[in-house]
Amino acid sequence: MPSFRSYLIEKGIKLSVKRVLRKGILERELDEKRQMLDTVARKLAKLPKNCKVQKLEIEGLYAEWLDSENIAADKVILYLHGGGYALCSANTHRPLAVSIGKAAGVKVLFPEYRLAPEHPFPTAIEDAVSVYRWLLRQGYNPENIIFAGDSAGGGLSIAAALVLRDQNEPLPRALICLSPWVDLTSSGDSYRKNKAVDPYLTVKGVRDAARMYSGHEIPLDHPLVSPVFADLTGIPPLFIQAGNHEILQSDAELLAKKARQAGVEVYLKVWDKMWHVWQISGDRLPEAKKAISDIGNYIKKVFNE
Repeated sequence: MPSFRSYLIEKGIKLSVKRVLRKGILERELDEKRQMLDTVARKLAKLPKNCKVQKLEIEGLYAEWLDSENIAADKVILYLHGGGYALCSANTHRPLAVSIGKAAGVKVLFPEYRLAPEHPFPTAIEDAVSVYRWLLRQGYNPENIIFAGDSAGGGLSIAAALVLRDQNEPLPRALICLSPWVDLTSSGDSYRKNKAVDPYLTVKGVRDAARMYSGHEIPLDHPLVSPVFADLTGIPPLFIQAGNHEILQSDAELLAKKARQAGVEVYLKVWDKMWHVWQISGDRLPEAKKAISDIGNYIKKVFNE
């Protein structure tokens, strides 16, 4: 049974969304929205104790190494943040990435890939692949690298792995997807069934973000835009978490189905009454703590196989 705390947080999200709508924030310019998200994140975000942030530049991109105590120096999580390919940054997602790294006992590399609409498809994929190749040049073994991402970052993890596979390059050990956005055509049943219970995502908002990312010339069912339409044969094992209070639930389920049909090892759990990327709630939410613990245990298991 979901915790009472989850009920309170979900209600709080719904009230916050109503306030945002009343103030007309969604109608503001994209740059202003990005600044507002960063400002709020800097005020609210709390990092675990003994976390170290090392800033660096990789192929012209801002990035951060995120380290905690007692981590394996030779293993890396390459974390790709969500935000509809148009929003968010290290400021908004650093606590989530750090928490996953700490749970797994692994350091995290967090690049800020270029965002749409200034940099539409396939720029984000090019950036993710470029950072991965940089890791290989630093001497990291691909078997000691895992891609992880939430929402758009989950889709980006899959798309980057597909590019690497098609170019016969070494693949990461596994892919971690939290509420992955992998069907930008919005074709799944959950876009209809869950729209009344999703506390903040809307079908219109998701479709607008999809068109912003793909542009006007690339079809939304392009296999690198929407990886559920790709041949997933040969990609690394998949770990997927989603909630049944999010309109993207069917994205996760269809991804798992298509991957299994292609012979990929898949772990999927759909969490009861959880919303989109609830894991970002961290220690405030028991279900977030448990989900992050599950991710950490999976990563430890994969790296020890």
